[in-house]
Amino acid sequence: MKKNLLTLAVLVAATSWAAHAQTRPTGGTDSVRRSPGTTFGMPGATQRAQPKPYESVITNKALTRKGMITSHKVEDKFYFEIPDSILNRDILVVSRISKAGAEVRAASGYAGDDIGSRVIRFEKAPNNRVFMRKMSFRTYSADSTADMYQSLQRSNVQAIAAAFNVAAYTPSKNGSVIDMTDYLNQDNDIFFFASPMYKTRFRLGAQQSDRSYIQNVRSFPMNVEISTVKTYALTAPSASPFGGGGASPMASMVSGSNTVELNSSMVLLPKVPMKPRYFDPRVGYFTVGYTDFDQNPQGVKEVELVKRWRLEPKAADLARYKRGELVEPVKPIVFYIDPATPKKWVPYLIAGVNDWQKAFEKAGFKNAIIGKMAPTAKEDSTWSLDDARHSAIVYKPSEIPNASGPSIADPRSGEIMESHINWYHNVMKLVHDWYMIQTAAVDPRARKMTFSDELMGDLIRFVSSHEVGHTLGLRHNYGSSSTVDVEKLRDKAWVEANGHTPSIMDYARFNYVAQPEDKISKKGLYPRIGDYDLWAIEWGYKLLPGKGGAAEIAELNKMTLTAAQNPRLWFGTETNPDDPRSQNEDLSGNAMKASTYGIKNLKVILKGLPEWTRESNEGYENLSNMYGQLTTQFGRYMGHVSKNIGGIMETPKTVEQSGAVYVRTPAASQREAMAFLNENLFRTPTWMLDQAVLDQIDENPLEVVGKLQNATLNRLVSSYTILKLVSAEAADGGKAYKATDMLGDLNNYIFTELNSNQDIDVYRRNLQKMYVDKLISIVKPAPALQASAVSMGRGSSAAPRAITASSSDVISVVKGQLRELQTKLKNGSAAASGMAKYHLEDLSDRIESALDTKG
Repeated sequence: MKKNLLTLAVLVAATSWAAHAQTRPTGGTDSVRRSPGTTFGMPGATQRAQPKPYESVITNKALTRKGMITSHKVEDKFYFEIPDSILNRDILVVSRISKAGAEVRAASGYAGDDIGSRVIRFEKAPNNRVFMRKMSFRTYSADSTADMYQSLQRSNVQAIAAAFNVAAYTPSKNGSVIDMTDYLNQDNDIFFFASPMYKTRFRLGAQQSDRSYIQNVRSFPMNVEISTVKTYALTAPSASPFGGGGASPMASMVSGSNTVELNSSMVLLPKVPMKPRYFDPRVGYFTVGYTDFDQNPQGVKEVELVKRWRLEPKAADLARYKRGELVEPVKPIVFYIDPATPKKWVPYLIAGVNDWQKAFEKAGFKNAIIGKMAPTAKEDSTWSLDDARHSAIVYKPSEIPNASGPSIADPRSGEIMESHINWYHNVMKLVHDWYMIQTAAVDPRARKMTFSDELMGDLIRFVSSHEVGHTLGLRHNYGSSSTVDVEKLRDKAWVEANGHTPSIMDYARFNYVAQPEDKISKKGLYPRIGDYDLWAIEWGYKLLPGKGGAAEIAELNKMTLTAAQNPRLWFGTETNPDDPRSQNEDLSGNAMKASTYGIKNLKVILKGLPEWTRESNEGYENLSNMYGQLTTQFGRYMGHVSKNIGGIMETPKTVEQSGAVYVRTPAASQREAMAFLNENLFRTPTWMLDQAVLDQIDENPLEVVGKLQNATLNRLVSSYTILKLVSAEAADGGKAYKATDMLGDLNNYIFTELNSNQDIDVYRRNLQKMYVDKLISIVKPAPALQASAVSMGRGSSAAPRAITASSSDVISVVKGQLRELQTKLKNGSAAASGMAKYHLEDLSDRIESALDTKG
């Protein structure tokens, strides 16, 4: 359920043209079958058609929908009637996939997926034409009288994306009619895939025009919705998702073409942009951004503006607002519930919206956000989900187990214009499986495959609140749960009063730490809007004196410095791959202790699964699914702990705050993490291999254990992790948990049998092979990987640095560990017999081959 900071998102539901169309009662009988002329994509055109009388173009056969841009359908032609009043106005175009086939879904393409956004302007052009310009807001200078502004204007001419001949002028001469048919039938980057990278992602090639068409166009007072069907050649995967080089096995099963339904929304942006608020990395908001040439007199500044709704007090209430009284906003945020939503879930969805009212009270507004049922056709025949004046939670009868909260935002100011939350029917399976596998040990209501309506309603309410939070501008706060002491999660009075995480925007899910003897009620198990959420809304929506933007930075910084004194108001970004405090699906500030409690509960749940998943006249699919959920949850615990190894904690600060921004995880915590992994993972977790369960499902116990161990070793035994430990030694010296410490611990833990002359069972042999192979892959990487240098930077997006695995101590320390290990293997094999002897000799041979410089 994650978003790029600069992404502008929108989702609209499709309805048929006929639902909005009306027959235009104009004179004339001739229908226009050919375009009066467009100049885009027509090289060599020597003359342009002249405008025709309005009635001969927009005939009495026209299906017309009035709105921001009145649209007409005349037989197979689609016309836009552009009034002079919106010429040179900024129009945001956001495109999404409405429907996708299995081939696109296999490449991570689903209904609702964003495929790009643009801002355009229509303007009159010479010779009876209309230009459509593609606008960019990446550079900015506010003072239109300054030399810098004029220079930027000369250096940033906005591209003309298309030029249209005027087919006719409106009878009142205050509008121009243009034929959009050919342009919408083309595969252009304005209304469809905004960048080739989107098509590459979905493995779509050239458009097949004979199988592509315009489905319908719908006009509303501030938006136009364009639905098209596009068929593209289907390209082969660029790389195998199963690892290694070459094409995926899927490639042989896919050929030909694929058809998608696309929706493009044109939304009229305000004439006067909202006062912006500058992003602060200490408070998690989605953003839009640009390069500012005004703020830095000796350079430029990259500016990010937070995405938020325009909430303002009524003029008559402004004085009361300034006195600190709660007032209602001029225009509250209203979310309508899709009429297609099953009626029994509607109250819970509405409650999820209204739960945010208390947060807006911190910003000085009452009744600022309201959830309500959408009017029926009988109540209001003009109401539509597609109307950009209406935000909604849209119910989708889909097998996708998810929900998402995108929004349309003005790139000039960050103002959120509207939002359509995607509510997929199968999200109920998602929350069912989460709740059973995390709380069934302590909540008897979770011990069945079909929850009561009350329990499922509660879970729907939580997901609704989370997604609404996204539409208010809030990003995930993965660090919130780390501010809670693990033992507090077992304190009935405390956790029921405060919740198990201070933010519903965390991916903290449910309180899996609580033990059966704690007798904690649902109040201490569910997520809720918490202290961080209240603070974040106050920071984003409280009106401050001044002009907004840079003028209020100092005041906001004062507020944030005060908030920083309260750990529960901390924001831990979802984008940091190294901070063990910022993780999804985790609880507390100590993953080792929390996961120990979690595993205790998993052992209880595993024993109950055969009975709890049983349904009359059904097979064992439920048991298989929930066993997979259980092993996945166990794997999450291993991931939470592993992130402590080589961890780098990031706490963004301004210069007014003391202390370091980046701090390495204490060596003691890293040793604690390694000991936990040895106890719970490297020592075969035989408790998980319950034969009463495995006898009923298609699971190979070796694969169950091997997948879990392999995932953890992938993180630990990597050039990236080892390089971080080498860097930690350079910074902290003897206090650091060094690369030699980690690899030495792994050698001892994974090859315990060599120190005690014990037999090596098949699970341990597999683990040892995996470990040695990962060490070898660093020393002797596969050819496809040799060109990739590991960076010292944090995360995959970091730019390459001078110090890489090959130029640092990484190769040296790994080779050293392999040599030491080879000596132990040779000694061990001499005393071993049977499979253990063959195994140890094989590992010794692998190491010898890897270290052979002649090979």
